[in-house]
Amino acid sequence: MNDHSARTLSTGIANLLAHPSTAPAAATTDSARQHLAFGPIGIALLHIERAAAGLGPWQRAHDWLAAAARQPFTSGADSHPFYGAPALAHVLACAAEGLPGAYERDLDLLDRQVLGDVRRRLDAAHRRIDAGSTPALAEFDAIRGLAGFGGYLLRRDPTGPALRSVLEYCVRLAEPIIHDGNTLPGWWALTGPSGRPDDRFPGGHGNTGMAHGIGSVLSLLALSARRNVTAAGHHEAMRTILAWIDRWEATTTGGRTWPYWVTRSELRTDRLAPSAPRRPSWCYGTAGLARAQQLAALALGETERQSAAENALLDALTDPAQLRATVDTGLCHGFTGLAHLAARTAADASSQTAKQLHAALPDLLSKLLPSGATSEEASAALVNSPTGPGLLDGAAGTALGVLATSSAGPPRTGWDAFLLIA
Repeated sequence: MNDHSARTLSTGIANLLAHPSTAPAAATTDSARQHLAFGPIGIALLHIERAAAGLGPWQRAHDWLAAAARQPFTSGADSHPFYGAPALAHVLACAAEGLPGAYERDLDLLDRQVLGDVRRRLDAAHRRIDAGSTPALAEFDAIRGLAGFGGYLLRRDPTGPALRSVLEYCVRLAEPIIHDGNTLPGWWALTGPSGRPDDRFPGGHGNTGMAHGIGSVLSLLALSARRNVTAAGHHEAMRTILAWIDRWEATTTGGRTWPYWVTRSELRTDRLAPSAPRRPSWCYGTAGLARAQQLAALALGETERQSAAENALLDALTDPAQLRATVDTGLCHGFTGLAHLAARTAADASSQTAKQLHAALPDLLSKLLPSGATSEEASAALVNSPTGPGLLDGAAGTALGVLATSSAGPPRTGWDAFLLIA
């Protein structure tokens, strides 16, 4: 898929999602209303980015936001970066970036709600650490936890005390803990990857992912350090996390890879169990972790690590075995996410690696077009597919991702900040 086809695909999706009244019903259900991943605020983000780039009218974004705001948004313990007031805050911050002064009063209110929520979460997290307990994934991850909140604060108030407090927590999270006489990484969860007890994970697991694991914390620390915002022990915490990732690196014929998680038995034997090639993606696996490591290497000035991370991503994007394991189109764990990671990584890569990453984009994006389909037909298929019209897995996210890969510069509104990759 060339740049013209990518822009046509993005435009086709945006036109099919022009107004809530004509969109698939899945986008406007009560359960979706407050959710960034698959509800109206995620679709509004598509129209905000397009309007900021001069590719569509602002009215479309306003209409989707109005559909979401027909009732109040949840704040407090039941909200998180992907749901409720914090999710809406991210979307309105993007709108304010593209249309200065827009939603200013609403954003001020949401910022106060986010700050209150962050304070409560930090208090609980420090009490948990002081008690020597292990964390829940939702305490620190990008989707529901403090890494996700930190990404928002890095954008809205990078020099404020709340972000520094989140970074101080991240430093503590990187410190080892003793549980039942065993030394575990500070982010070890006693649950399965779902966050619930799981018989398949006796003794819990160490999650490496960007969505629910320590990859998100590494990215937040790296992004903050690159903006000269750090806490005491900041760089040491990054190195601790990187040492863990290095410990579990595997080298295959397809290049360097990293596991989605490490089980208690693998930790005990210091050996990963054999497994078939897994899909590289933003949420789990090699692609997201490669970007996190590149960002950390840039922050630490480690050129060899930077090169290794960039080449690991390039290998993942061109390894037939890993690509065969990728069967989705969306941002989270599909081809759009891989293409968007490639473009974001290339922007910070050495010139030669950047060329190679860009060269991989057409093949990745071609996976979005059913065989023989036009861009217009593909747009309709994506909007009406089982993954739906939403942001994280669905058509709106695909439209944003392909728009970004076909543009000369980064997104106008920073819409992808919720992914903690830039």
